[in-house]
Amino acid sequence: MRRLALPVLIAGLVTGASGLMTAAATRADDGGETARPDDVATAARAGQWQLGALRLPEAWRTSRGEGVLVAVLDTGVNAHHPDLRGAVVPGPDLTGTEGREREAAWGPHGTAMASLIAGRGHGDGRKGGVLGVAPAAAVMSIRVTLENGDPLRGRQRPGWRDALAKGIRYAADHGADVISMSLGGGSGAWEGSAAEEEAVQYAIGKGAVLVASSGNDGQAGNRKNFPAAYPGVIAVGAVDRRLKVTAFSNKQDYVSVVAPGTEIVTADGGDSYVVGDGTSSAAAMVAGIAALIRSAHPGLSPYHVRMAVELGTRKRPADGYSPAYGHGVANALLALREAARLDVPASGAPRPGPYFGAGPAPGSRVPVVTGMVVLAVLMSARVVLRQGGRRREPTT
Repeated sequence: MRRLALPVLIAGLVTGASGLMTAAATRADDGGETARPDDVATAARAGQWQLGALRLPEAWRTSRGEGVLVAVLDTGVNAHHPDLRGAVVPGPDLTGTEGREREAAWGPHGTAMASLIAGRGHGDGRKGGVLGVAPAAAVMSIRVTLENGDPLRGRQRPGWRDALAKGIRYAADHGADVISMSLGGGSGAWEGSAAEEEAVQYAIGKGAVLVASSGNDGQAGNRKNFPAAYPGVIAVGAVDRRLKVTAFSNKQDYVSVVAPGTEIVTADGGDSYVVGDGTSSAAAMVAGIAALIRSAHPGLSPYHVRMAVELGTRKRPADGYSPAYGHGVANALLALREAARLDVPASGAPRPGPYFGAGPAPGSRVPVVTGMVVLAVLMSARVVLRQGGRRREPTT
């Protein structure tokens, strides 16, 4: 387990095989004094090494995700965290556990992912706290799973296993431009399901861009992980600070790109911060990049958004693709440049003339001119035929 040396009470996140993270509390050595909230926020911001790795300050000159809605299909999002105030749109709880008494404990993992997508920071000049990749975007919280270790996981009502498919459809039907799914593994997730795959295609048909974590099973079987492996989903693996693929990141032919996934500082389910490793964080960041693209180029199709993300990468494999790196390390600035290149109206195709489809307009001179041309051709042909058929008289 990795912990960031924040001078506060923080939660170290332990990443399980499912790609979800569970929390354990620890206190960093601070000389016996309690750190001020501003110090906490400042330390959290200082730990966000991905801001530079993704070239976000430069990308934000073009887009900050304005007007984009990202659906976070996860364990729920704490809308009251200082870094997410005003950014969260409430959505349904599809786990079958609504109404329980532990509402306040909802969503440490979902909150962490939401902060990486649309965290807005806080404090004086908003120089502290977590900044997401698309800090001007909004996130919709759709609860489709419970935290690892939650005792209610074993007591969910029948039908909860369809929660992800229902969540995808709900997001698509309620205006989500991007659907982020930092989850997978567990029962059934190694095989996938027809309901989920159909939901994925439904959402793509509605214009949504879907992103999912490739899985943290790289050292324990490296199995195919869903929803990342469904066709059309941007599957994201993890790299460390050196931009090297981590050992735990799944290496499969469905991997699209990789992104920062170690020592990642995020918002906690309460009002503090956590740090951890996993492809979950990497996927949330790429969902944020998709939001930047969608904001700057709202007319791009899900296919072209994916193409921009894949073409706009660093450290591309020598052969153009590998199961470990996919198409390379995601980069927000380069992806936006590729999106601008792709977002060009088609040229060269002839445009319809003024009479396309319904024939000439009333009073047009086109039929008259056409008739004259046809008549001239016929008369010329007649003259030629008469001359060709005339018999020559013998000379004397």
